Amino acid sequence: MSGPEVGLAISVFLACAVEAVEALTIVLAVGVTRSWRSALIGVCAATALLALVTAALGPALTALPIGALRVVVGGLLLIFGLQWLRKAILRASGLKALHDEEAAFEHEMLAARAAGGVGGSFDPYSFTISFKGVFLEGLEVVFIVLTFGANQHRIPLAAVAAAAAVLVVIAVGIAVRAPLARVPENAMKFGVGVMLTSFGIFWGAEGAGAHWPGGDAALLAIIPATFAFALMLAAVLRRPRTSGRDEDRAPEAARA
Repeated sequence: MSGPEVGLAISVFLACAVEAVEALTIVLAVGVTRSWRSALIGVCAATALLALVTAALGPALTALPIGALRVVVGGLLLIFGLQWLRKAILRASGLKALHDEEAAFEHEMLAARAAGGVGGSFDPYSFTISFKGVFLEGLEVVFIVLTFGANQHRIPLAAVAAAAAVLVVIAVGIAVRAPLARVPENAMKFGVGVMLTSFGIFWGAEGAGAHWPGGDAALLAIIPATFAFALMLAAVLRRPRTSGRDEDRAPEAARA
């Protein structure tokens, strides 16, 4: 397996694991609180719709000329990657609260209880919330799998990595029967944001006609450079807040 293929598999696995954890939290909350049967029906319906979306978009992407494909893929990866990286930088700097699966689980359970009682064998609330959660999180998985896989003509490899991530999360979730709060989700999102942004830069530039020195080996420089830049931004954003608190404490210390 080549370096880009390894990077593809790792990036897809981590990204899909993060999305699967968030979807699992939603399904667990409505399943435990209201109706497992209706929640699982929602999961199956969302999965079927995602399969149709994949079947429709996959051939359309692979039919594009390689240059146009790389521009499209690079642009999509930059959109997703920069969105993830922005949130990760804000969380690392302390300007945004860290994502907490236990808090998200409690929030979903409170909302489910507030929706009223379960009437009959089918609960529309459980179905709708599970369907929406799995479909929206799964839609990002589909785009990541298709963009990574189509560009390198390795859609089966990307699909296997995504399926492995989802199966691992489901297996752990069934075993512990609780939200996966101990998963280092914030760190994973930071890493995934770096990887998606780096591949987006690489493939977008190639699609626009640029030639990277060393070809695929240029990723070995782009990924660390993106990571270092993201860490620097987090440090710069963190510094004013810290110095501001120190200045506020100075008069109090003088008065004491």
